[in-house]
Amino acid sequence: MIKRTLCFTTPAYLSLKDGQMVVRLPEIEKSDMPESLKRDSIRTIPVEDIGVVVLDNRQITITHGLLEALLENNCAVVTCDARGMPVGLMLPLCGNTVQSERFRLQTDATLPLKKQLWQQTVRAKIANQAAVLRLLTNADTGCMARWIDDVRSGDADNLEGRAAAYYWKMLFAAIPGLESFTRGRDGMPPNNLLNYGYAILRAVVARALVSSGMLPTFGIHHHNRYNAYCLADDIMEPYRPYVDRLVYDIVREDGIDGLELTRQHKARLLAIPTLDVCISGKRSPLMVGVTQTTASLYRCFSGESRRIAYPEID
Repeated sequence: MIKRTLCFTTPAYLSLKDGQMVVRLPEIEKSDMPESLKRDSIRTIPVEDIGVVVLDNRQITITHGLLEALLENNCAVVTCDARGMPVGLMLPLCGNTVQSERFRLQTDATLPLKKQLWQQTVRAKIANQAAVLRLLTNADTGCMARWIDDVRSGDADNLEGRAAAYYWKMLFAAIPGLESFTRGRDGMPPNNLLNYGYAILRAVVARALVSSGMLPTFGIHHHNRYNAYCLADDIMEPYRPYVDRLVYDIVREDGIDGLELTRQHKARLLAIPTLDVCISGKRSPLMVGVTQTTASLYRCFSGESRRIAYPEID
């Protein structure tokens, strides 16, 4: 079942009662409205139906009991800074009944295996980037097709980087004002939209890794000592083009003068877990697809399989 993604951008009181998240709005609680209307403003959501919670206001109060219930149900809790950008991610410590065994298999993975898995990951990412360019632009993707075939174990030639440079050069090239767009966390819009979308995707992937009994920290390629989610950053790579396509649609509709990260933009980006993906010919919501991907990754660590089940953009 697809889990719900909830985002709170205004002051709120969040608590737990009878397995339900209870949402109260202080501006209504403190108003002179009739008590009957105040009661009607209270909303409840079953905790078991929630997959991701985004806390995007400094005046949100959340109880420890609700946090405990969310984490026990393998929910990812994302906190945002004053600019509305995600800065923190809270995940459960225990997401699988045989977690220690799976941790061991993950940490004991050989370097050749990890290089082979990264090779698959890079090929899947470049293939999806090429598909996005074919769908949205007139760019020639013949070079990307060659790069897919040329990716070696561990991507020793850094074809991921070469493909990314070409991809970002071409993706927004036909949009007036974005001809010289450069991808960078602190760069010009729509980098802000991409950053927000990737943060939501990262939370979904990290949640799925924990559910599959793996440590998001220990990657197959990323290994920054200060990064607590190296494996999530590895596995999300082939899914990034889904975010890129959504951001492209926003840019085409709103133009470059309307690319501040508004509540409306966030609402569209929060739909990322529900985007349609195709894995092995079968379609499902992205959140479900990510779970299939992380389950297949575990099977690679355990020796049951040699391939990660990544989505394909068609």
